[in-house]
Amino acid sequence: MTGRRRTFPRSFPRPLPPATASAVACAAAVASLTTGCGALPWASGDSGDKSPVTVMTWAPEGTKATNMPGMPAMAQAYARWVNSRGGLAGHPLTILTCNEHNDSVAAARCAQRAVDEGAVAVVGSYSQFGRSFISPLEAKGIPFIGGYGASDEEFASPLSYPVNGGQASLLAGNGRQLAAACKRVALVRPDTLQGDRMPELLNSGLESGGRDPAKDIRAPEDGTDYADAVTRTLDGVRAAAGGTAAGGCVTASLGDHTDAFFDSFRRLRDDRAKVRISSVQGSVDQSLVNRTGGRSGPLEGAYLTGWYPVASDARWKPMRKVITDFAFGDNRIDPADQGVQTTWIAYTALHALVRQLDDEGVEDITSHALQTALDRGGRAIDTGGLTPKLRWRAADMLAVRDFPRIVNAMVTYQTVRDGRVVAAQDGFVNVTTTLERRRAGG
Repeated sequence: MTGRRRTFPRSFPRPLPPATASAVACAAAVASLTTGCGALPWASGDSGDKSPVTVMTWAPEGTKATNMPGMPAMAQAYARWVNSRGGLAGHPLTILTCNEHNDSVAAARCAQRAVDEGAVAVVGSYSQFGRSFISPLEAKGIPFIGGYGASDEEFASPLSYPVNGGQASLLAGNGRQLAAACKRVALVRPDTLQGDRMPELLNSGLESGGRDPAKDIRAPEDGTDYADAVTRTLDGVRAAAGGTAAGGCVTASLGDHTDAFFDSFRRLRDDRAKVRISSVQGSVDQSLVNRTGGRSGPLEGAYLTGWYPVASDARWKPMRKVITDFAFGDNRIDPADQGVQTTWIAYTALHALVRQLDDEGVEDITSHALQTALDRGGRAIDTGGLTPKLRWRAADMLAVRDFPRIVNAMVTYQTVRDGRVVAAQDGFVNVTTTLERRRAGG
């Protein structure tokens, strides 16, 4: 959930056409999305000849820090699928994509491009630089629907409609998860402004379970060798335990570079370091477990906290079907990636909103019409059980300091068992109270 500032590119990808030549061939296969476990309540097909709905999805790609190429790729696959079925309540869906490059200037330019090219919403996007991108959107009244939750502004702007609880809920949930199993915890996190918020959030969960605050280990967000961070981590955990690491846990949240930390950790820890490891989804997923050796790798037995059900859950079947039939082998899309999953949920919300407006007789889908529907919250949005039903009325906002736009503070507890990321317990865990009671600088 971290990024690196990079140079802004000279050009942007062009929008996809509203429909693809493969629509007829794929229509029969996609019909199966409407049946069985995980089916979405509105997935019955649309038809009509209405004005296009243009939206943007942005994310960093090709940087030395965290990259999320699967998010715009998932948006494009979603558009191919929904357009093969007649669009959003008859409106063809047009996708604009933009490489945010983990750069504040690039983020602002992506937002301005959304304004200039008539996007009625920004959907399912990733950026740390909320201050840069939110102002152009607010000036034109363009809603930001279902961002990844990597910036504070996503949980403060009245034009933002998050589908998850962002970094705040993940870290608070991870702290609660670790409090039940660990006597001492060290947090390895990026030495950035975003990283500076992490200890307080993790500690809120630890303290709710009666544990001491975590040892704070700062590390470079774009490192390739984390030997120094590993040494400081193990020294900190052992020092707190009088020279032994028994009962200690290490949780690392370094985005795309979490694997580099755990590789260094595997090489440097010794037999005395009986330390359990942990992370949050987005820093660790099934693909990373596979790359690091599966059941024989360093992540076996790790504790993980996520926003959504594990990737093998049947509720993801509709998304997987769309990826199979409409991503055309695009290897940027990993169905286990939380960026891809968040994009799917965000577009699910957009689809439901357009259908609501259509049911009300609204023919012109504008940014103002979407904002009005979101604020009114006429019908709660069903995401097929991937989140609680979502609304963004004032009454739905949680009383979380610094994050007033959170409406969903649910997380899931997961673990790595036999080389697979599996649920550690059934259902969602509500961390609302943990977030509401956290201490400033805790």
